[in-house]
Amino acid sequence: MYSVMPNVDMVNQPPHYTAGGIECIDAIQAALTPEEFAGYCKGNAIKYIWRMNHKGGRESLAKARWYVNRLFDKS
Repeated sequence: MYSVMPNVDMVNQPPHYTAGGIECIDAIQAALTPEEFAGYCKGNAIKYIWRMNHKGGRESLAKARWYVNRLFDKS
């Protein structure tokens, strides 16, 4: 388990998603069709918005924005 270290960006590049030489999101995108990947991003954005008042607060909202931005950039 990773501990949170100073200057670690837990929204844009959390270390547990970048281990192994490829970022997890890039591997997921490569495995899915563009339509599937759009659905993946949309679902994750909804998940983070849904839980923001119960877990994560502003960090969850920032993660939702990250997925919306990724969806926007890939559309």
